[in-house]
Formats: sequence, C-alpha cells, structure tokens
Amino acid sequence: MKPVFAALAMFVTLVLGACSTPQPVQRSDIDGLTNAIQALGPDVDPNEARRAAEISYSYSQQLAQEWNVTDPAIIHNAKVINGFREHGLCNDWAQAMTRRLRQEDFRTLQLHWATSPPTPFRIIHHSALISARGDGIEDGIILDPWRNSGRLHWAPTREDTRYNWRPRLEVREELLNGELSF
Repeated sequence: MKPVFAALAMFVTLVLGACSTPQPVQRSDIDGLTNAIQALGPDVDPNEARRAAEISYSYSQQLAQEWNVTDPAIIHNAKVINGFREHGLCNDWAQAMTRRLRQEDFRTLQLHWATSPPTPFRIIHHSALISARGDGIEDGIILDPWRNSGRLHWAPTREDTRYNWRPRLEVREELLNGELSF
C-alpha cells in the first residue's frame, strides 16, 4: 500500500508543479513594503527601509530559483522531506532571509527569527521578521517567502493572524520542556 501512496503523491506533486509559474515583482510591491518598514518608527532610516524591502523581494526570488521551488509550499516540503530537493522548508527560508538581511548591518532596523508553535491543525512555522531597532516581534513585519513558494508574503505581525508569532528561542524552550501541547 505504501508504494502506491508514494507513487500517487509524486504524480500529484508533478501535476501541480507544472501549474505554478512565478509572478514578477512589481515596483508597487517594493514600495508598499518600504513604506510599511518606514512606518515602524520615526527613527527608521528611509534608505535602510528601501534596501530591506528590495533585498527581501529579490532574495526571496533568488532562493526560489536556487532551490528549484516550483510547487506550492506544502508540496515542496514533501519533496524536501522525501529527498527530491535539498532546501525550501520554512526554517530554511527563515534562516537564509535573516542571515542575508543581517549582512546589511542596519543601524535603525533589527532582524528576528519568529516561530509560530504547532497547533492541532498546523505544524510549526518559522519566518524572518524585521522591526525598528529595539522593538520586539509584535511590533515588526513578517517576511515570509515560504508561504507563497518564493513570492514574498509580508504583513505586520499583529495583522498576520494565520500564525501565532513568537520569538523562536522562546518556542524552542517550551517545546523542549514539554510546555507546549497540541
């Protein structure tokens, strides 16, 4: 039974993968994120906000190409888990985006790794997050390229109600201590 299921899953993966085409980033996309980052606080440097927005969009696309992400996120996850792709799980995206944006050494912005703990209906999810320097994740903006397979999804943390974003190390500690149950 298991080989039949695996063959069926691979067939569905290939069919759905053939249907996905990347959408080009529009200047208005970058402008929208730039404005949102600038609005994080009065001390946010407009040039840093612009650079962070441009990198967030361009690096998301670069990673999608390098990692050969051609499917919806869940299907790509199955490819990674089954050894058909090396990278592309949400934690890969979070790590790569956080690392890349930290290379900019922003003075007025701060990078975070946010985690949404598992629930009965959702697995754990990780994402990069940007805030004004000194602010916590609740006042930041989620930068999530995993959700749309390399097309950047961003939203203020408080408005991204699909996930319960918290600091990664806090969630990790609760998982290790058995404090989180689902």
